[in-house]
Parts: sequence; C-alpha cells; structure tokens
Amino acid sequence: MTMDPTQGAERHAELSAEITEHQRRYYEQDAPTVSDAAYDALFQELLDIEQTFPDLVTDASPSQRVGGYASSSFASVEHLQRMYSLDNVFNQQELQAWADRVTRTIGSDAKYLCELKIDGLAVDLVYENGRLTRGATRGDGRVGEDITNNVLAVRNVPARLRGKDIPELLEVRGEVYFPVEEFEALNARLVADGKPPYANPRNTAAGSLRQKDSAETAKRNLMLIVHGIGASRGVTWRSQSEAYDLLESLGLPTSSRAKVLGDMAAVREFIEYYGEHRHDIEHEIDGVVVKVDDLAQQGELGSTSRAPRWAMAYKYPPEEVNTRLEDIRVNVGRTGRVTPYGVMTPIKVAGSTVEMATLHNGHEVKRKGVLIGDMVVLRKAGDVIPEIVGPVVALRDGSEREFVMPTHCPACGTELREMKEGDADIRCPNARSCPAQLVERLSYLGSRGGFDIDGLGYKAAQALLTSDDLTDEGDLFAMDAEALSRIPFFVKKDGTANAGALMLLGALQTAKEQPLWRVLVSLSIRHVGPTAAQALASHFRSLPDIFAADVDTLAEVEGVGTIIAESVKAWWEIDWHRAIVDKWAAAGVRMQDDAADAPRMPQNLAGLSIVVTGTLSGFSRDEAKEAIVSRGGKSASSVSKKTSYVVIGDSPGSKAKKAEELGVPILDEDGFRDLLNREVPAE
Repeated sequence: MTMDPTQGAERHAELSAEITEHQRRYYEQDAPTVSDAAYDALFQELLDIEQTFPDLVTDASPSQRVGGYASSSFASVEHLQRMYSLDNVFNQQELQAWADRVTRTIGSDAKYLCELKIDGLAVDLVYENGRLTRGATRGDGRVGEDITNNVLAVRNVPARLRGKDIPELLEVRGEVYFPVEEFEALNARLVADGKPPYANPRNTAAGSLRQKDSAETAKRNLMLIVHGIGASRGVTWRSQSEAYDLLESLGLPTSSRAKVLGDMAAVREFIEYYGEHRHDIEHEIDGVVVKVDDLAQQGELGSTSRAPRWAMAYKYPPEEVNTRLEDIRVNVGRTGRVTPYGVMTPIKVAGSTVEMATLHNGHEVKRKGVLIGDMVVLRKAGDVIPEIVGPVVALRDGSEREFVMPTHCPACGTELREMKEGDADIRCPNARSCPAQLVERLSYLGSRGGFDIDGLGYKAAQALLTSDDLTDEGDLFAMDAEALSRIPFFVKKDGTANAGALMLLGALQTAKEQPLWRVLVSLSIRHVGPTAAQALASHFRSLPDIFAADVDTLAEVEGVGTIIAESVKAWWEIDWHRAIVDKWAAAGVRMQDDAADAPRMPQNLAGLSIVVTGTLSGFSRDEAKEAIVSRGGKSASSVSKKTSYVVIGDSPGSKAKKAEELGVPILDEDGFRDLLNREVPAE
C-alpha cells in the first residue's frame, strides 16, 4: 500500500460509497451493475486499506456489516437471531491461513463440513410448533423483508414440519435458487412479452421472491436448500452435520452433497472436485463453504461484526464478467449458415481474454434481449465457447440500438433464406462461390476434424484462394511447389519457399492417406460430422459405394438415419460437388478402406450403444468414436436406459452420475480397451 493517510481516507470513502450502492442494487433491486468478481475486488481493496489504516474501521464501514438492507417494498421484520455473512478466500493459500488460525484457537482436532456455495437468495424461515409462520430475506442481517406468502410458493418448502419430536420454535436459514434449466425458459417468456430479461439465475430467484403476487412466484419453480439454524426451543444438536440430519428428519430440504472431512487435504480435494464439476449441478454455485463442524468449537471461535470465524467461503475464479457489447456482426460458415456474434470490449474471464461470443441466430438475439451498446453479462466456463447471458438493463442510457439480421450475405451479396420453413437459421445459398464459405471449407480441411493438415489454417486458406490455380477445395491436393511459389504468403523475401509452404506440401501428401471417414467429413456435407462419417465409412468401405446407395440403404446404417441420408444424396446430386470428389481421386486421395489398406475390424460391438465422457489418456474423442463405430457399435452422445456402457475418463461430468442412477455399466479406460479387444459380442 503506497498511500499516505490522507489518500487512504479519501479512497476509503470512495470505496465505501461505491460498495454501498452496489449492495443496494444487488440486495434491494436484484439488478446488480457489476459482476461478482468486480465487487469482490472492490471489497478486497477496502479491506487492504483498513489493514494499513486501522483508524478507518468504523461501524459504518461496509467491512463491519452484512451487505443487504430491507427495502420498502415489503414489511420489515427482525430476525430472531442475527444472520451473518461469510468472509471469502480466493486461493488455497488464503484458505490454509484461515485453517491455521482455527488450529491456533481450538487445536488440531477440528473436522470440517464442506458444502456448495449456492448462488441464490438467502432467506430466514421461522417454524412455531411445526407450522411456518414467517419467511424473510436476510436484509442487513438483523432486519429483513417479510416474504412469507412467497416463501410458501417455493416448491420444496414445507408449510408444516413432519415427525414426532417437533420443536416448539425453529428458525432456519437457507438459500432459494432458480434451477438452471428453468432460467432460460423464463427469460424467453419475458423477452416475448416485451419485458427486460434477468441477467442470471440468482437475480431471477431474488426477483421471483419479491413478486407482489405469490401466484406469480409459484409459477417459477423455485427451490430451497437449508444450511443453518438460528433461534430454537425444544431441540438440541452438537454439530453442524447433526443439525443437518435434524433438519432433514423434519422434512426440510438439505444438500446431499455436504460432507464432513477430517483434514484440510480432504477439504482441498472437495473444492477441486466441484471446481471441475460445477456445471453438472442443478443450480449455480460460485464456491464451497467450509465450516468447523463441532458446535462447541464454533462457539470458541466466535464471530466478527459481520461473519463467523468458524466458517469461510472459498470462491472459484469468476466465470461471469460484465463488458460492453460494442457490435453484433455475422459470420458465414462452411455450410452457409449465417451466425450473429457479439464483438465486446476485450475482458479477461476464466483464464483468457475474450472479445467475441456467439449469439447462434437472430431468434437467440431477440430471446436474450440484448441491444448493441448494452453492458452485458458474459460467461465463459473453462474451455466452453464464451456466451452472452443477457443485458444489464439498469445501465442503459438510451443510446443502445436493436440488431437486425441482414437480408443478404455480407460476403457475396446473395439473398439469404431459410433452409426450410420455420428454421431458426438462415443460410447463404451461394455455396459454390461465396468467398466466406470457401475459406471456411478450405480451412476446415486442415482441422483435426477434417484431413488434419499441418500448415492449413485460416490465414493459409485465405492466401490459397488468391491463387488462380485454386478455385475451390477440389484443387487443394493438386497444389505443388510451383503453384505455391506464386502466392506471397508462402514465399520468403528471397523468392524461395518459406517454412509454411514446405510444411503444407509435406502435409498434403500425408493427408492423401487419411482414412475414408476423414475424406467424407471433409466434404462439408450438412449434418455429416465425424460420428456419421465413421459409421458410413465402416459400413460401405468405399466413397463411390456410399454415394451409390439410396436413401433407405444409407438411413439403415447405425448412427445415420433419414435426415443424414437425405443430406448425403442431395449433396451428391450437385455437379460441382461430384467434381470435387473426382479431383481428389485424381490427385491420389484415398477413396476406399479396403482389406489391404485398412482391415475390417471384427464387429464385436454390434448392437451396443456406448457413451464416452471425460478425457482419455490414450484416445482423442474422435479416436474413441472411431474405435467404437469401426467395430459395429454406436457412439452415442447421451446416456439413457438403452446405453450399453459408459466409458469414463478424467473430469467425466454429469453423464457418469446419470449412468449410476440408471444402472448402466461403467468402464474406465482399461475396461474400454478390454471391451474393444473382445472377440465375441460383449454381454
């Protein structure tokens, strides 16, 4: 901290005012204008200043009080026992420092209860003689808003407790959340009715609980998870986990994911596991709450003015940020699909800087309710494609404007059209000469999903299309050193071939020997991805035989079906498509997988549907699919009762859990290899 006391006081006052305003927008209006990550950064700066200048800490400081307030929209009610907030840590070192402080106070025998930090709205429920008599928001921790009727409209909140030993008085705390699967449906209805959408499920839950009409709240399918007890009479418990057992026995919804762990190593594993699987859960989470389990030890640790010392929230790296949507443009893909995408002020999220995000189609832009110029909520979960969640409506100033889908292709000027009536997507029908489609198709040949050609990226594809020797992808394999020497992109200053040219020439020769399914998928036939291409190649073993087959014969192939079959036949009926295949064949590209080149695998997986989830060390996703399909099996993408096996690698996600629920056999990678090598159909 390089501030002097005067600078520190000035910055502290600025931060206090800014944080207080953000708290008002978050807790009272359910319309935050900054992301959680930005708010946390402001709050941490305030704490750093107060650590340097302790005289700035007063009862009025945001660091000394719980964040919310009771609004004037509902009657104010005082909680029977104060509701605290939680202190946060953001890395394992900070968490260990907290655990060390705990150990210094109570010794090293502490057990920790870990539970998910639900991104919802904190509520306080009071039961008297088993009957729910009051529900309230947290407010400032002492006084909240009376939302009793709306709480009763939450799906799993019991109006009466069950069991024999009903306490005379029980005050419970929990989190009301909006299930993720319901969130998009509600926003779609709001936009259709001309109303602003919610930015995230947390705001949706909060806004739903503040509906004046509880019947409206009931329509939104809110859920509750209880995670604490306040005042009580006629009941006792010795630990946090025992309290949870009590709450469950009384019919109150608790989390099945909470665990009591014996040391910090186990706590770290719990945090790491849910950090990888946070999107497999029915509600949004932003971290893990770690609590000392023993009640007597909690009492010994005590609390500050705003948070208990016996609990800590470990917050995951932010996956949602706010940034400006500067423009909405469209991209023309390799099959002609016109896709709008957002151009944003660059911002770092989930470990990378993002400045573009897909918006899928014109209907999706309208459904999300975003306008050009909006401040928007941007989400990026790990390696998932960045997504614009929705607008921050409260920050609109009237300068924003609506996006209008183009009527003509921005690359070639051809009038756009729906591929079929009612289709959400529009396409450029000028597949043969649209420059945008040409460069996308050509660069796709170089991708790992196509021929996997080193040196053939997007820029190289653009350069190749400037050559008179290449009119479309059919001419690619005829390109030689002389042809490349006429393209500046592939030539050094001294006029000789550069490293990119040499790499591309060598890779083109190797690509000619790629298996048949890669040849088929590289033709950019609509609906024919790697899975369908592998199925067709495995069944027919020859490209001419695939195109000679009628629709019914193609559709009978496992994993193909009528839509793909019709698409294959429609593609082959166009003369310039057939010319591409002829050019590739003339250049020596493999047109069949015969016994000499690629022996037919034993069909020991015939009739089996196999799902692969997670990362395998010895197979890429495409290689695993190819191994299944080549042996007669079906490589499925979702788990159902008809699934024969689920193969699980690292970070498998929700499919593993669903397999367990349905009783589907689960294999690790070694088991998968054993299955592939069996000589007879697997039982």
